Amino acid sequence: MNKSMHPADWLLLMLLSFLWGGSFFFNEIVLRQLSPFTLVFARVFMAAVFLWVFIIFSRGRRSASPTKFSGQFVIVSMVLGFFNNFVPFSLIVWGQQYIEGGEASIINAAAPLFSAILGQFIRGGEKLTKNRIIGLIVGWFGVFLLVGQSGFSESGNILYGRLAVLGASLCYALGALYGKRFNFPPMVLSAGMLSAAAIYLLPFVIFFDEPWGIHLHTGTLLSMISLSLFSTALAYLIYFKLLARVGATNLLLVTFLIPLTALILGMVFLGETPGWRAYLGFGIITAGLLIVDGRFVRKK
Repeated sequence: MNKSMHPADWLLLMLLSFLWGGSFFFNEIVLRQLSPFTLVFARVFMAAVFLWVFIIFSRGRRSASPTKFSGQFVIVSMVLGFFNNFVPFSLIVWGQQYIEGGEASIINAAAPLFSAILGQFIRGGEKLTKNRIIGLIVGWFGVFLLVGQSGFSESGNILYGRLAVLGASLCYALGALYGKRFNFPPMVLSAGMLSAAAIYLLPFVIFFDEPWGIHLHTGTLLSMISLSLFSTALAYLIYFKLLARVGATNLLLVTFLIPLTALILGMVFLGETPGWRAYLGFGIITAGLLIVDGRFVRKK
């Protein structure tokens, strides 16, 4: 059964969708000057530094006592840093070199579909019901419409970009299902996870990107700061708070709200023009997610 969501949970979910939807927009801007690995490293490193400074110089330091930094905390941080940040952030940013941010955000909405499937094989996961089976079929048809049929009719890089974002969705589902089993303070866990991701990324930046001497434009710098502080640090504080309160499947419903923000920002500020397949695929995926969720289609 899904955990019930109160009005405050829905408000936090909408705020999270706005913050994460903005990340696709900021990626588009920063990619004009930075390569993917450097962008992702800067994003997680700056967010981690911000959170650790905030923990140290605020009342939150009580939650960061040495007893919290156990072996289990380090392992959880490394695993979540891998599945929630290092791999999906890199895949999405790499994919956005070839597809627009709005389209990437729609494909990313497949995360709850992966979560519903993987929940069958994980202890405590939500089991398949008639609604979930129908919703999965409908949702994956929308994903195929975006990634499969339309992708094969275009250049290879566009297809690979879409598949990369789809792989990021799988990582998010794995991260949410793993992370819900632990009860570390959200701020400390977010800082640990982002620190681990920065460690993973550092060798790639040094050996492949070599971003020495880059002078960022003002717009790029402001977008990078917004991406790190708001779309990452603040967003993950909300993420872990909601994960503990409403569960992985409810939390991942945020992915069908994210495209609204990403599409609007992309069209208004970047002149992006998603094709009809993007809108149709978004509608089908959203319908599938609503059926999977169940609460909107129950018989009265």
